[in-house]
Amino acid sequence: MKVRELELTNFNNCKFKVNYYQLQEDTRLKIRKRPLMVIFPGGHFTHISLREGEPVALAYAMYGFECAIISYNLVTDPQPIYPDAALSGLMAIKYFRDNSEKLGIDPDKIVTIGFSAGGHVASAVNVMAESQKWQNKFGFKHDEVAPNATILGYPLIDINKIGIEVPAAQMAYLPKEAELLDTAKGVTKQTPPTFIFQTVDDAVVLINNAIEYLTALREHNVPFEAHLFDKGMHGYSLGLANLEYKDKPWLVNPHAARWFKMSIEWLQHLKIAA
Repeated sequence: MKVRELELTNFNNCKFKVNYYQLQEDTRLKIRKRPLMVIFPGGHFTHISLREGEPVALAYAMYGFECAIISYNLVTDPQPIYPDAALSGLMAIKYFRDNSEKLGIDPDKIVTIGFSAGGHVASAVNVMAESQKWQNKFGFKHDEVAPNATILGYPLIDINKIGIEVPAAQMAYLPKEAELLDTAKGVTKQTPPTFIFQTVDDAVVLINNAIEYLTALREHNVPFEAHLFDKGMHGYSLGLANLEYKDKPWLVNPHAARWFKMSIEWLQHLKIAA
């Protein structure tokens, strides 16, 4: 595997970084073109969570995925979080799709995965990819930038449905558009098949977020699969012992950790994973 740091420029002329995990080429393999997982870690929009970046990339790489971790806009950046955070995701998808032949990627098997705040970005990517308004404003086409499937882990969907207080200084960074404040409002029949997992006792991103998004998917006849675990709180990533913080024992969660294997089975069902 090669790990490269790419610097790309999004549709708003904003530079962003991508850590690209490229599998080693093996001409003897039956399946030569690989699927791609585009990863949006969480981090409260104040940082990019390491626990939801490289460990997730390595886990999916074991199942034949190339992986790209997106460093999207945070409250520490000079420009607002939106629309640039989503525009960076859209450009990353376009970049890998445009260069799929050279990189050995299947352009029809690009999946986005977002955790917590990164789930908001991943769902906002879908909103903007499907919206004629955003397409016209920034000059992209749906088929260039839309993923083929999306995975959302304890995702922030409606910014008003958060269980912790947002500092007043960060309020100015929130999007103004209704479909970005609450990305369930931007779900359409074009929204890609979606896999969602969350725990009911999540006190940071309230379970109402997942329920609202699932309801929107159902109303628009978008295929989805959902797993709502009873306990696990927030931010457990893969739920493995090697990702536990000293002061957060709940991050080890073998039960909720089953989401990962379930996501592989779902991707196999969609014929995206082998």
